[in-house]
Amino acid sequence: MQTKPFNSFEMAQAQFESVAGQLGLDAGVRQLLGWPLREYSFAIPVRMDDGSVQVFRGYRVQHNDARGPCKGGIRFHPMETLDTVRALAMWMTWKCAVVDIPLGGAKGGVVCDPHNLTEWEQEQICRGFVRQIAGNMGPTQDVPAPDVMTSAQHMLWMLDEFESIHRARLPGFITGKPVELGGSMGRREATGYGVVFTIREALKELGLRAQDTRASVQGFGNVAQHAISLYRQMGGTVIAVSCWDQEDQVAYTFRKKEGIDLEELLGIADRFGGIDDSKARDLGYETLPGEAWLEQEVEILIPAALENQVSAENVDRIRDSVKLIAEGANGPIGPKADAAIKERDIFVIPDLLANAGGVTCSYFEQVQSNMNYFWEKDEVLGKLDVKMTSAFIAVSDLAKRDNLHMRDAAYVIAVSRVAQACRDRGWV
Repeated sequence: MQTKPFNSFEMAQAQFESVAGQLGLDAGVRQLLGWPLREYSFAIPVRMDDGSVQVFRGYRVQHNDARGPCKGGIRFHPMETLDTVRALAMWMTWKCAVVDIPLGGAKGGVVCDPHNLTEWEQEQICRGFVRQIAGNMGPTQDVPAPDVMTSAQHMLWMLDEFESIHRARLPGFITGKPVELGGSMGRREATGYGVVFTIREALKELGLRAQDTRASVQGFGNVAQHAISLYRQMGGTVIAVSCWDQEDQVAYTFRKKEGIDLEELLGIADRFGGIDDSKARDLGYETLPGEAWLEQEVEILIPAALENQVSAENVDRIRDSVKLIAEGANGPIGPKADAAIKERDIFVIPDLLANAGGVTCSYFEQVQSNMNYFWEKDEVLGKLDVKMTSAFIAVSDLAKRDNLHMRDAAYVIAVSRVAQACRDRGWV
């Protein structure tokens, strides 16, 4: 019997419907919030370096803007789909609501693989994306940001194209820009640090000290790198990280039981977070299969790569030692795996809370760009800590009061806020 392929949007809708039932939302609200308000699918023709023309498919989905302008990243990925972008846009709506920032949810993507594109070709994709949708985005409509395999440079090309079209300086159009050109201090650290701020609070509830814990991390991109950095500063030990090897087209897990050296691994990683396996072995790391990160004897798991990485097929590989899972990625735990983890009473910090540091700092950057006044790094990270800690406490308090799991509590808070905004506006 053929297994139905995983669909992120079906998962996001199922999560929403479950909470909608708990909240007793009427049919009109469910219909409005269960689908995006607007979505765009378009072609991006690019003249390649060899003179040929290649057409890339781009997407932008605006799920809901009742609480403020839409906000969400643009990712470059060869397996990107409209349903994945829909799911991510919906999750962004809940993420903004749970940390109580005045933004809605959006997401964008281009079906491409930057590994196989020159810098010039990537620039043309960025500019082409903006040309196709410049009338439907902007500081008061929809504000993009970096995501998987996009960077500050990609954002700057997009900003330049948007400003050229509108013949104005509009730095609040996009976030994740280079600091010297309107970006925010602390933006690179924000998502990973936000994950660890919530881990710190969860460890307090579990009665554990960071220095007595070990962690295993899936992914070695920006989120994972900064999460590892701050967690190690707190005294924790990371014993394993996994990443994708572009050359071999396979994932590896790199392990040192006494603890990895972050700076050492950064020195042998490419700009996408791919670690050179032969150099890692020379430095004394064990090279294990990609999924081995999940089966380590640790107290904390941090999935910080892509969606649906913990599934019904591999959830049983999680060791009994694991007390806490912090979702650094969006939707990394599938529904069946989530149910199994609940049964085992493992504390989960859900994605819409754990990785909300990125969109929170993006909001800070947007505010700074719009008023042309910029804060120092310590101030940005201090504000981020306050926001993330307040959101964690609100979710945790509701979970304890109503005997809910953290994911359910986070959704109840987020969906309630968005539904109320829709009612207040008279939409439903």
